[in-house]
Amino acid sequence: MFTQTEENYLKAIFHLSEISSKGISTNAIAKKLATKASSVSDMIKKLSEKKVVAYKKYQGVLLTDLGKKTASNIVRKHRLWEVFLVEKLNFSWAEVHEVAEQLEHIKSPKLINELDALLGFPKQDPHGDPIPDTDGKYPQIEKRLLSTLKADEKGICIGVQDSSSAFLEFLDKQNIALGNEIKVIEKEPFDGSLQIEIAQRKFSISNKIATNLYIR
Repeated sequence: MFTQTEENYLKAIFHLSEISSKGISTNAIAKKLATKASSVSDMIKKLSEKKVVAYKKYQGVLLTDLGKKTASNIVRKHRLWEVFLVEKLNFSWAEVHEVAEQLEHIKSPKLINELDALLGFPKQDPHGDPIPDTDGKYPQIEKRLLSTLKADEKGICIGVQDSSSAFLEFLDKQNIALGNEIKVIEKEPFDGSLQIEIAQRKFSISNKIATNLYIR
């Protein structure tokens, strides 16, 4: 059994591991969780004792096989609850993250399996992220950040890197949603801002926005 704080750490390391195959630094974990590096070090010792992480000095933190399965199960619960909140309770995609953060710590495997079946075994959450199965496996989706596209290139929006309410509400205001075809009209060399086109509507977005949108 893991505490809610321990589960939050495992999930944070899981997400950071998706970005880098190398060991995750304590500073990166501290930034992800908005806490102190000293607090991270103390928690890593506890998680190491529970055999869910491996830590080597100067090499960082890696999830063990048990850690990966535990973390992916937490992520699975979080993303299933997000689907439930959107599809069954009419939450917007900007509202679900904080509520799912609370619901993901429910321990009952039967409840989560029944929830999965009720929803028709969804493959991705409202933000475009894949939902792990009961074994912790999920398909790797080929994707790239919108900011990496050049002028005249285009792709389909399939996910977001930033799932905060503020960012998602901004996307709603700009009518940017999953499934949109986004074409880059022009890229500003100075600051990386983009002029884009969605459904014959042309407008500009900052580099910060472009680095938080995944396209295929």
